[in-house]
Amino acid sequence: MNIHIITPVKNSFGTTIRTIENIVGSEGYSDLKYTIYNDFSDDETTFLLQEASSRFGFELVNLKDITSHPSPNYRLVLQLAQKKAIDDNAHLLIVESDVVIKNDTIRQLILQSGKLKNPGLIAAVTTDESGKINFPYLFAQNFREGTVETKKRLSFCCTLLSNQLLNAYDFTNLDAQKTWYDIFISHKSTSMGFRNYLLTEAPVLHLPHSSRPWKKLKYTNPLKYYWQKYTKGLDKI
Repeated sequence: MNIHIITPVKNSFGTTIRTIENIVGSEGYSDLKYTIYNDFSDDETTFLLQEASSRFGFELVNLKDITSHPSPNYRLVLQLAQKKAIDDNAHLLIVESDVVIKNDTIRQLILQSGKLKNPGLIAAVTTDESGKINFPYLFAQNFREGTVETKKRLSFCCTLLSNQLLNAYDFTNLDAQKTWYDIFISHKSTSMGFRNYLLTEAPVLHLPHSSRPWKKLKYTNPLKYYWQKYTKGLDKI
């Protein structure tokens, strides 16, 4: 089975370039297709992404050339990536721009996609710099090490969406009023009879909310976070 990799990007080039370098330097990358969706980043980041595209050979899609809808455009990214993956009979691997994978992360995800029973989503657990499991997988801190089937929501930090799931649910049906879709698609997958898995033996580094720093207020100043969330209509999940 083929695999397509995507990374949605909104500024934060410092973390994004770490994401890119670790993907293109990982085992088996030369056989894969990698697309970065630039979601209305500033001019400097866009220029740096264009330079990186020339250097590393990934496809760069500037969403401002496709839509006038303001960032975030995760719904559009998912729709574009789903169509490409289905056309190429491929799984879809999302690696977000605040995630740094290991050399064998992609290989392990591909391996598990062929071994696990009826997979919908397969995610790598996330950790901080010290190796401690962090957001959004705090619920998994007491999970055994290995591949764990779960009905809890999986994040799109580093997650494979199986080709079977992509063919079963059309992302054009995603609610346009929402901002993020990992929780919805996690639950949609299990409701359609697929199984979701979390790989606790294959951790990746997560540097949360590097591209949208205001979201860190959830942990440092929750009152201000929720005030902005509801008065400005942000972060709709």
